[in-house]
Amino acid sequence: MAASFKTSLQDQLDQITQNTRALVQPERLAVSEQSVSDLFATGIEDRVLPVGAQAPAFTLQDASTGKNVCSTDLLALGPLVINFFRGRWCPYCITELETWRDLYPQLRQRGALFVAISPQTTRQNNFTIEQHHLPFPLLSDPGTEVAEKFGISYTVPEPHRRYFQSILVNIPFNNAGLSYHNATEASWRLPLPGVFVINQDNIITFSKAHADFRVRPEPTETLASL
Repeated sequence: MAASFKTSLQDQLDQITQNTRALVQPERLAVSEQSVSDLFATGIEDRVLPVGAQAPAFTLQDASTGKNVCSTDLLALGPLVINFFRGRWCPYCITELETWRDLYPQLRQRGALFVAISPQTTRQNNFTIEQHHLPFPLLSDPGTEVAEKFGISYTVPEPHRRYFQSILVNIPFNNAGLSYHNATEASWRLPLPGVFVINQDNIITFSKAHADFRVRPEPTETLASL
């Protein structure tokens, strides 16, 4: 294995958490911690589409080509791995996407396809592709409508909106090109970071999503499910 894979994805994410705790004021960290607890308390993890469920069909715009991509067309070519991520502003998401970038040849050797889906605008997805040299499609899911069908969509609550503003993360702009002043509720929607594998019979064979954005499934585990 290449050297970069000796460190598990979760180890890399835990390092981000450690660095954040060293740099961010305790009162801001407390808001972030509370938001994770509050989200978990909604029972959202119980609504995540499980293994064995039929996968929802979707059609979303690909950032690189500007064309619509249909899940049914992708599944005609092979099993599909879907990674839902929050946005390019999230260092955990970027670390996860870069790990998938490095493992992409292994995924293709297994005959599978990979797409990453976020509520970001196509423009923001394009920035993400260019900045991180991603070889797979990034699809825009405005208002997290597709994420909602997978059971992983939620609206950022008011206290946490203020937290994002305090750390200069403009979710409405990233998701819909809006400012805080004219933001819609849809522009404040995010997915739980999650990974699903769908087989060619359109059945979910791997399903993991966590209310705690600092926890992600290991890509090696996902690959093993293929």
